[in-house]
Amino acid sequence: MSWRPSAAPEALRLRARLNAEIRAFFAERGVLEVETPVLSQAGNTEPNIASFSLDFSGHRDAGAARRWLRTSPEYPLKRLLAAGVGDCYELGRVFRDGEAGGRHNPEFTMLEWYRVGWDHRRLAEECVQLVQAALGLVGRRARPRITSYRSLYRDALGIDPMRAEPAALHEALGDVAVDGAGLSRDDWLDLLMTHRIQPGFPPDQLLVLHDYPASQCMLARVRADDGDAEAPAPVAERFELFLGPLELANGYHELADAGEQRARFARERAERARRAAPVPPVDERLLDALAHGLPDCAGVALGVDRLLMAMLGAARIGDVVAFDFARA
Repeated sequence: MSWRPSAAPEALRLRARLNAEIRAFFAERGVLEVETPVLSQAGNTEPNIASFSLDFSGHRDAGAARRWLRTSPEYPLKRLLAAGVGDCYELGRVFRDGEAGGRHNPEFTMLEWYRVGWDHRRLAEECVQLVQAALGLVGRRARPRITSYRSLYRDALGIDPMRAEPAALHEALGDVAVDGAGLSRDDWLDLLMTHRIQPGFPPDQLLVLHDYPASQCMLARVRADDGDAEAPAPVAERFELFLGPLELANGYHELADAGEQRARFARERAERARRAAPVPPVDERLLDALAHGLPDCAGVALGVDRLLMAMLGAARIGDVVAFDFARA
């Protein structure tokens, strides 16, 4: 009967308790809760994220009629930071097209927060503290582990992800059948993560994985030298957090250079055009904010539904949302 909720009442009550825990966590630390627009004149240009769009039918005094549903509150939150708001967070719904399945819903709840004067490593520690507090609601605790991206691939597969050629990465996949046509070096690295490394993470482990290849910088700063004694390499000051094999969060020591950010947007839009995908407009207001001056800061986005799945041991995202996409 499709009118019924996809989640049990107990899951919905736990969600309410988690929301309260999140707000208490940040209130204790003096981090301001804010709300930012769900609709924007600019969209996400990241090639692997698809945005929903719609058209405004009223007067056009406020700009373009085409608006984009946010895939994250990142850009307006950074504008607030540039305006001097200070440490802040938002807990709310975001939207991504083409993502529906066991672990994905086209609309889902994201927690995103920023800490002024922090780097990605310090923010990762706070992210661990928040997840441990959440697990405490169900009488659980995870064992933290902190390692670099480079060390993880060396330990798990015996390869150096900063130097290995695509052919070696393909070979490391073993008997995993993949059509490699058109795949980039980073695509091969991602496949190794999802098919060879991630499934083996212990269920009670809370892994902080930091300092990604510079080619995977997203909106993070790039550091020229990772300090490796044998073969130093540039790295993106980025981290991801995994609870067991489930990815929960992605954070950055935030890029503050408007010119570099514009160049990254241009590369992303070119890749979208190459794939014949929609090419959303660049967020010029974000670039103006960066040019004005973004304070040194770190930010992270955490999937609240994913966290709830881990807390309950649920296999489907529908088990933790009131009505999943099929019942919405």
